[in-house]
Amino acid sequence: MDPALGPPEAMAEKRDELTPMMAQYHDLCARYDDAIVLFQVGDFYETFCGAAERTARLLEIALTSREDSTGEYPMAGIPIDNAESYVETLLEAGYRVAVADQVEEPGESPGVVERAVTRVVTPGTLTEDELLASDDNNFVAAVARGRGSGVESDGDPELALALLDVSTGDFFATSSTSSEAIADEVSRFGPSEAVVGPNAPADLFAEGCMVTPYDATAFDRDRAGETVSRYFRNPDALLASDAEIRACGALLAYAEYVRGGEHEGERDTTLEDDEADGNGAERGADAETDDPDRNRLEYITHLTRYDPREYLLLDAVAMRSLELFEPRAVEGREEATLVGVLDETACALGGRTLRDWIRRPLLEPDRIEARLDAVEELTGDVRTRESLHDGLRNVYDLERLIGRISRERANARDLRSLRDTLAVVPEIREEIADADCTRLQALHESLDPLVDVRELIEDAIVSDPPIEITEGDIIAEGYDDGLDDLRATARDGKQWIDDLEDGERERTGIDSLKVGYNSVHGYYIEVTNPNLESVPEDYQRRQTLKNSERFVTPELKEREDQIVGAEERADEREYELFCEVRREIAAEVERVQGLADALATLDALVSLATVAAQYDYCRPEMLERDDRAGLEIDIEGGRHPVVERTQESFVPNDANLTNNRRLAVITGPNMSGKSTYMRQVAQIALLAQVGSFVPARAARLTPVDRIFTRVGASDDIAGGRSTFMVEMDELATILREADEHSLVLLDEVGRGTSTADGLAIAQAITEHLHDVVGATALFATHHHPLTELADDLEAAFTLHFEVNQLEGEVVFHHDIAPGAATGSYGVEVATAAGVPADVVERSRELVADAAGDGTADGDDGRTDAEATDEVTTKATATADGGDVPTDVAAELRALDLAHLTPVEALTELDRLKQLLDE
Repeated sequence: MDPALGPPEAMAEKRDELTPMMAQYHDLCARYDDAIVLFQVGDFYETFCGAAERTARLLEIALTSREDSTGEYPMAGIPIDNAESYVETLLEAGYRVAVADQVEEPGESPGVVERAVTRVVTPGTLTEDELLASDDNNFVAAVARGRGSGVESDGDPELALALLDVSTGDFFATSSTSSEAIADEVSRFGPSEAVVGPNAPADLFAEGCMVTPYDATAFDRDRAGETVSRYFRNPDALLASDAEIRACGALLAYAEYVRGGEHEGERDTTLEDDEADGNGAERGADAETDDPDRNRLEYITHLTRYDPREYLLLDAVAMRSLELFEPRAVEGREEATLVGVLDETACALGGRTLRDWIRRPLLEPDRIEARLDAVEELTGDVRTRESLHDGLRNVYDLERLIGRISRERANARDLRSLRDTLAVVPEIREEIADADCTRLQALHESLDPLVDVRELIEDAIVSDPPIEITEGDIIAEGYDDGLDDLRATARDGKQWIDDLEDGERERTGIDSLKVGYNSVHGYYIEVTNPNLESVPEDYQRRQTLKNSERFVTPELKEREDQIVGAEERADEREYELFCEVRREIAAEVERVQGLADALATLDALVSLATVAAQYDYCRPEMLERDDRAGLEIDIEGGRHPVVERTQESFVPNDANLTNNRRLAVITGPNMSGKSTYMRQVAQIALLAQVGSFVPARAARLTPVDRIFTRVGASDDIAGGRSTFMVEMDELATILREADEHSLVLLDEVGRGTSTADGLAIAQAITEHLHDVVGATALFATHHHPLTELADDLEAAFTLHFEVNQLEGEVVFHHDIAPGAATGSYGVEVATAAGVPADVVERSRELVADAAGDGTADGDDGRTDAEATDEVTTKATATADGGDVPTDVAAELRALDLAHLTPVEALTELDRLKQLLDE
């Protein structure tokens, strides 16, 4: 076991002899044995024993020690004021962190100060702005199986997934009998942490996700149902299955646990211990009277149960290939993604909503058209659009604000941020008061300005409050008469103090006499040593300094008690009033969340309209789906939304795919634009279903159910899978799950094996997609024999990218045209990429050798590429001495020289030469 976790062995052996404070630490480590416990001692969070040694190394802090009657223990601490940065480092190292705060002031009760875990910080349950890496959602997930009331029923094939963003309250649930479908949803949401129930697979989650088998009792059907019912009245009516109830109940229990609530099963364990001590009945009675809602997270007010089939399905492979959220290139720019070019949102709320729309494009035409109507109206009204954007820039992150307010972690500045947001809502609402489209009209009605909440904050909280909420100066004058009286008392006393200095100087004749204050000795009269003979008899010595003495008079002491007492009582009263105001606002959580949702939706729509107007996007025409007719994708002058932002110029291309023309075999040299073209077709389809305008002159589209991609080379060496195996796994998924409403992108299938095998696999896959699956597909290939399939397959056709050779150099036109390319121009592309001249020349020699006595360009009217194509069927060699011939010329054409290093290119040439020699 990790020595940083659980109760320290050195303490466990002497538990009954430990000092009260160290016993507290030991017991909290035992209770939160899956986390490093940060134990408050004064102004520091301390760790001891193995946890101290580990944190000292990770955090690069000093390792000291603490000694008590039982021995000496290693100790390492971090300042509370700067704890978040250290906690972030512990999280990155893979640890959970349990924060144990002092929950009473020293001296309030006899004995050691009481400490309790007030929160458990984990990667998926972060709520602090300092720890949240971005404005995007940060989900924790739970996965469960089973239909029965007990954990023994986990053989149920149904798998349920629940997802919760603890910082915003966003809560989703779904289920499926297909683990692949659940894996796709996990990829869609990208949780940073997951808890799994009995027999639930833990391999659904990405490598960076912290996965923990959680307490089995939390997944018990009856217990989970009780947990869900504390938030939502009837779990059986809200959720579709027992598996979903189990996942949601366990996830809520975990969220309560990390807030500092009781660990699932903890009460039962405590009861057993107490019963062993003979105290079970009393403790059991206490447990029965406990409030079951004491740990309820009040801001979790909505649970969205959805079917994955309600949205366009995108698995992890497709999301990476289409660069929705992350660039594929290792050195790619962060903004070179689909969300990067679409995100012109003004506030965090809108940014999260836009990401969710891209993550879950719509299928229902009415919902798509409603968004498109709103985007069209905003696109055509530049004044309204810009005014809305300016107003939305003043909107704070209401979802996270109300979450902190409900968790009682908000300070006075948070409340003022809420007030500032509410202040701009009437102006934003007025901008769309005369909207024509239904969606904007509905948003106008949903923009509740929460006047009562805004006025409460304006009346109660000063305009520029301090961060601390226990040290006063946060409640406005006139809000509370009792507080005003206490402040008046303190002010009058301080005025008396100010007048005292002048009076005492005059009375004593000591011009240098000063009246001051410090927190240790209170108010004092300070007299320098040369003037001590002039000190009156009624002065009482309070403190001796090197060059002066400090005194107090009975009257000053009396005034001090009044002033300090009034200030302390005022601070206490301010804190009480602040907490009351915060609770009143927390009670309006659903109204605030409703407003946040409306503002987020409006901001996302304004963003889409801004992009459409600035970059000449058009409104797509969404076609009614005919289950018998498959897809129709008709794009005129389409552009890649990301690539066109990174290039000085971009060549638009058409795409026309129908039920009778649904499989396009695309050929042409590397760098000509095949991959870009395929991706832009998919991204245009996806954008349309987001509800966005699209980068094209015109577009008519049938909603796509799912987009599959097999693009680029990647491997999984750690998982024991080569590049070719990864490719075959992805192809197997496509062939198994695609249907006639899917859009499939295939790029260079079969390149990881011999040419003969690769060609055979590519042809078989093409035929299967056409004859059996019936999907709409774009297939880019260097296997030129595949172009002949277009003559044999009824719905297949060929496309190619035009190139010219000018003085030995390839000129890319990036225009797509009907028919097949005349060759791959691999050697020419290598020249353009800057491959050394001697390597290129050697390549030409090998191609010529493979062609035998093939003629050069012009000898018989054929180009070099055409001559090499003919040699494809003639020049063969054996790669390993077996019976499988290797087409050397075809392998040369298939080489991606633009992405080979010179050493790799020479290695390939040497291998091919050896094949020819054999």
